[in-house]
Amino acid sequence: MMRTPSRRSQRGFLLIPALLPLFPAAREIRAAWRLARLALLLLKGFLILRLLFPHWSSAKRRLVKQAWSRQLAQVLGVRLPAECLDLPPGALIVSNHVSWLDIYVINAVTETHFVCKDEVRDWPLIGWLVEHAETVFIARGSRTAAARTARTIAARLAAGERVAVFPEGTTSSGTVLLPFRSALFQAAVEADVPVLPVALRYRNAQGKPSSAPAYAGDTTFWDCLRAITLSTGLRAELEFLPPLPAGLDRRELASRAEHDLACALGLSIGSASADTSSSHAFAGSQRRRRTGLVVSGGRPISSRNTRDTRPRTSPRPP
Repeated sequence: MMRTPSRRSQRGFLLIPALLPLFPAAREIRAAWRLARLALLLLKGFLILRLLFPHWSSAKRRLVKQAWSRQLAQVLGVRLPAECLDLPPGALIVSNHVSWLDIYVINAVTETHFVCKDEVRDWPLIGWLVEHAETVFIARGSRTAAARTARTIAARLAAGERVAVFPEGTTSSGTVLLPFRSALFQAAVEADVPVLPVALRYRNAQGKPSSAPAYAGDTTFWDCLRAITLSTGLRAELEFLPPLPAGLDRRELASRAEHDLACALGLSIGSASADTSSSHAFAGSQRRRRTGLVVSGGRPISSRNTRDTRPRTSPRPP
């Protein structure tokens, strides 16, 4: 007869993750295990893209990318929203940008294409994976390239596909919202589709804002990856705000999306060196009632408790 674990033993197993931070050696072993699994997952992604991806339909490719993104988060120990959202097709998703992990968190929740800086192509292995996963690339500092990218995005939106962009143009520490660039909003104008703002947060096991995924300042990719793998109970939260209507010009769309995300996150708009008190003052004066959909890596969260209080660091150009 098979024995079922007693309640006491079950409680004991549940306490293991909570005790890991008390034993640095155990955290290092767990981090090494996560990195080993990550290497295998990257190899799996390479083989899928090389051997199978070209023969699949567009719908099949999107589903596989979404499943792979969820596996990536699981391997790294990042909790995601339990449900996958079926959002309206042909929407331009805009989000604040904290980490390289943002792409996979959003894609794990809803199937979408992404716009990446052109330099990502040169990243070892990951650059190849991103390039061959139907990503749209943009050259930084070129208005001509931005306009060409906007037309490419507009064509995908008009075909009923979702595309996600990070209008800050770079990652930040998550303690301030950098001014939005309006160029890529032109795609929504040309395709006549709504803009869907998404507020992204990371929290630790205690429910407090986590700086582990932040890829900003002097943080290297390895530093960021190591911080994530060493974390315990890291959770990603996405808040889908009410969509912005079609018919506005790109500057109006950028301004409204910037304002709505700043209110949702409780952050000020400006440089990352902005004073903490000004961020709180902005949140208090600009906060308004919202009806957005909130999903988290475990439970719905209240819109009354969304302020990020992590220490500020200077943003690093991507």
